[in-house]
Amino acid sequence: MEAVLNSNWILLPVIVPLFGALLGFLVPGWVRFIGLISVVISAAAVLLLGNQLLGEASVQHAVGGWGAPLGIVLQADGLSLLMLGISAAVFVAVSVHASDYFALPQIRHFWPLWLMLLGALNALFLSGDIFNLYVTLELMSLSAVALTALGDEPDALAGAMRYLLASLLGSVVYLLGVAFLYHQFGALDITLLGERAEPVPALWLAAGLMFAGLMLKTALFPLHFWLPSAHASAPAPVSAILSALVIKATFYMLLRLWFEIFAPFTAGALVAIAGALGALAILWGSVQALRQQRLKLLIAYSTVAQVGYLFVGFALAVASNSTLVWGAVLMLVLSHALAKAAMFLAAGNLLHFARHDRIADLGCLAQRLPLSVAAFGLAGVSIMGLPPSGGFTAKWLLLQAAFEQGRWEMLAVLIIGGLLAAAYVFRVLGHAFTPGSELSHTPPIIALRRGWPALLLAFAAVLLGLLTTYVLDVLAIGNPVQLVGGPG
Repeated sequence: MEAVLNSNWILLPVIVPLFGALLGFLVPGWVRFIGLISVVISAAAVLLLGNQLLGEASVQHAVGGWGAPLGIVLQADGLSLLMLGISAAVFVAVSVHASDYFALPQIRHFWPLWLMLLGALNALFLSGDIFNLYVTLELMSLSAVALTALGDEPDALAGAMRYLLASLLGSVVYLLGVAFLYHQFGALDITLLGERAEPVPALWLAAGLMFAGLMLKTALFPLHFWLPSAHASAPAPVSAILSALVIKATFYMLLRLWFEIFAPFTAGALVAIAGALGALAILWGSVQALRQQRLKLLIAYSTVAQVGYLFVGFALAVASNSTLVWGAVLMLVLSHALAKAAMFLAAGNLLHFARHDRIADLGCLAQRLPLSVAAFGLAGVSIMGLPPSGGFTAKWLLLQAAFEQGRWEMLAVLIIGGLLAAAYVFRVLGHAFTPGSELSHTPPIIALRRGWPALLLAFAAVLLGLLTTYVLDVLAIGNPVQLVGGPG
């Protein structure tokens, strides 16, 4: 069917959280209520947009009535709908947890920034031109940095500053690529660029710059130096969103640019580099996670490793030219978002209860905080890649692709990465179930609204493996993968 133009539903996931952020700033006494309602309404808007997309090839909206190349076009297809959907689900769960997390002085800063981050993410997933992607990327990054600085830990500000500098560097490098494309082809709209793109040096240089900037912001090894300190020192709800969604947004940008513009011209070098760095990230991140003595740092380095899976999957999917393998990459994105959000929320509960996150001193917490420990364990099932989780389905499909392509080195990396993930997950669980000494303080009561969101996210990560066919059906809407003559 033809695309639906000027659909107003596509605006709501962007407008609602941004309006909520402004209202929360103006009415600080109601900011928590405004924040929760805005997140829920935004999620409902995504559902309405998804319902419309299920009957169409894609949905577009020319902002202000001006289409490309003069105006800004918002567009949605199966790929953007999956990202909007996982963003809505994770934000709702983490927002419920966050409603009981912050003290009064922090609440007034947290919720407006939180809603700005949600609005920026949704706008990024719907953007149809490369400069608008840059604008939403900057709004997302600045909101995320400010939220990171809200942490109570002494090194929170240092982690936020390192994150800010890395983020600005990645954005500048990306923007240079945008400038080269605009100078060469005279367009910013992604669809127009895809039609006008030619194999010229300016395109290759732009591709290298834009991919390098996005790899830095996605924290691909060895450009991950900013991630562990930022994610480990941020408040638990912020760490959950940073790991689950913010770095996935830049990976989404990389996929969108690849599918729409660069795939016919730059396959060899970029894919080889992405695959090699992804394999190194799996090994390096997993080993570093296994060595950590603090729980949040362990989870942060686990994120470095899981980012590696995304780029290994990217390389295998390009080589196979198969919708099924691209579906595996998206399954990795979705399952990791759910599992890592659950892990950070559970870690935040353990840290609040014990007043530390030293892994060796987490004894008896399985009996004292069963919901949080269960959430961490279930999330670990997906991170390890055990059935029936979404992580298992995705990694099994990648193993099959590596085997069919004769990529024995990738096959070995995927297997070793799974074993190392099992080692660091069971290390934490082993200490949590081990009898420990009495706490030196009276432990606080962890409210159910801080325990259940983590457990529900972890359950969702496990059950996602049963919904693989549905994920592939949604991904097919609008044919964003755009296979040419390859196997389906």
